Amino acid sequence: MNLTFLKNIIIIIISILTIIMTNSMNSNAFPIYAQQGYENPREATGRIVCANCHLAQKPISIEVPKSILPNTTFEAKVTIPYDINSQQILGTGSKGNLNTGAIMILPEGFKLAPKNSLSQELKSKTKNIFIQPYSTEKDNILVVGPLPGNSNTEIVFPILSPDPNKDKNVHFLKYPIYVGGNRGRGQIYPTGDKSNNNSINASYNGTVNNIVELEKGGFKIEIQKTNGDQYTEIIPKGLDIKVQVGNKIVENQSLTNDPNVGGFGQNETEIVLQNPNRIKIMIIFLITVVLAQIFFVLKKKQWEKVQSADMNF
Repeated sequence: MNLTFLKNIIIIIISILTIIMTNSMNSNAFPIYAQQGYENPREATGRIVCANCHLAQKPISIEVPKSILPNTTFEAKVTIPYDINSQQILGTGSKGNLNTGAIMILPEGFKLAPKNSLSQELKSKTKNIFIQPYSTEKDNILVVGPLPGNSNTEIVFPILSPDPNKDKNVHFLKYPIYVGGNRGRGQIYPTGDKSNNNSINASYNGTVNNIVELEKGGFKIEIQKTNGDQYTEIIPKGLDIKVQVGNKIVENQSLTNDPNVGGFGQNETEIVLQNPNRIKIMIIFLITVVLAQIFFVLKKKQWEKVQSADMNF
């Protein structure tokens, strides 16, 4: 009874902490958005769903070993390059540092390596980085973030390879690995609403009649349409206006700067799950070839000596 009671208490505490963490990171935690909205983060076209909210395309790279043995822990390094001096517009309209995050789609059977299998070097590289499975059903898909971008332009994933001798669904083959990496906030929320990390465009053709600074920050641009009607564009705090009073504007013309300095990128690579027996056979074969060459050379030397002795005789 006491053990059951303690288990229930632990489950309640974990649930409360999860709710608190989810609410506190809701404005920036892009992996959570993907986990909540998509059963599989990679679409049939190969596109990773993070690109639906983070519209700008940016480069990323991934490094993994060319081949790996079964039941072995290895590291996969994702590099998310950007200018660490860049500042992004936050939800409040103020400027702040960029966050980074990543998603890695591994072959089935590959998964996050347990902490007790990590070397000291790998523990050091993954310190203070919380990597989690995408879901309980898809433990071969890993997500991480948001992380402070200044110190996390490189993210190391500790991976445990499967053993085909224990898992019959896994074979000694070449497998693809897909990865996505992000820096900065997105332009669209999962609800479809735009974030303030977008430029504001004119809704109609017309002329800028007035620009009013609002008390809580931001601006109100009063525009007269070509038919004489008046309408107003509200500019959120943190955006810089590009137009002036008296300017002629056209529909969809940008009225502000583009505040987005981040973006999402995806890449892929391959890894070979190597059969250790093949390596042993190859080593034996190479040793056999080397020995055969040595014996051939020795036999040749012996034959040359016999030929030389016969000539002298």
